[in-house]
Amino acid sequence: MVNSVTLQDVARLAGVSIGTASQALNNRPSVAQDTRARVLDAAKTLGYPLKENGSSGRPLSVIGLLTKHDYGFPFEVNAFYSYVQAGVESECRRQNLSLMFSNIEVDLDNRPIMWPSMISEQRVDGLILAGTFIENTIGLLGQRLDIPIVLVDSYAPNLHFDSIVIENIAGARMAVDHLVQQGHTHIGLIGWARQSPPSIKERQIGYHRTLEEHGITTHYVEESGLNREDGYRAAKQLLQRAPEVTAIFACNDLTAIGVIHAARDLGLKIPDDLSVVGFDNIDMAKEVTPPLTTIHVYKTWLGIFGVRQLIARALNPEQPKTTTTVMTDLVVRESTARPRKRSL
Repeated sequence: MVNSVTLQDVARLAGVSIGTASQALNNRPSVAQDTRARVLDAAKTLGYPLKENGSSGRPLSVIGLLTKHDYGFPFEVNAFYSYVQAGVESECRRQNLSLMFSNIEVDLDNRPIMWPSMISEQRVDGLILAGTFIENTIGLLGQRLDIPIVLVDSYAPNLHFDSIVIENIAGARMAVDHLVQQGHTHIGLIGWARQSPPSIKERQIGYHRTLEEHGITTHYVEESGLNREDGYRAAKQLLQRAPEVTAIFACNDLTAIGVIHAARDLGLKIPDDLSVVGFDNIDMAKEVTPPLTTIHVYKTWLGIFGVRQLIARALNPEQPKTTTTVMTDLVVRESTARPRKRSL
């Protein structure tokens, strides 16, 4: 049975702040001995799980999963992170952990507008951040919460947080290599932009490296966001200025679907006139016509590994920073084929 006692309960009984309670339970030197004794007494009274003898950490009870939401935009089910959340939930059940989930509203600069209650009230003793957060926001969370934090598909190279990331470069290389093996030499890239997060920049690197390794010197890049509308617009622009392009690698599946719609509106057939490869393998990838060739990301496993790493960090807070890289696979469907000659 999951222990329902929270750190907030311990802090209330001990008459201290949640931050002080957390520091006392983690043997931080900044806490006075009488305060630490009061917090430990409250924890024992309530049955709050304490660290075991010989261990430098403490088992988790309630963990939080935090994703970001752009302020002013409607709330929608995310086709990618819903699977990450499912992985977190399944592993929490297996580990008998309670889970709290929330979005954090961010402005146009990706900075938090308001902290969700599980953060402001410090109601969790471990936190998973899923998705793109600017490093400053991650740093603010680390200062605000004296708890273990693990990043999933998020990057903060200058901060001491464990992370679970996708092997983006190798995935992009598989996608582009598949197109080259099909006989394509005029291959475009859509879905990358100068302000793209690190994961997308890695996919762009994989695109360029693969073409160079095959001796293909002409690269066709049209900057865009990671959605159908931007993919549609960028594909039209690219195919109109470079009609010799016979294949496009899109940095995610939503962008690839936009590419397919743009190609059709230009009178091109998929894959006869244009081959398209996406990335992520969301459910929509197999439902679009024709079904999309894409790079499969083990999205549920990202969440599972995030929980496991959070547990390891909580029990061993002094262990070195760890990055777990999850490999990808190519899923070949009907949106790619050998190029055919067409009149330009």
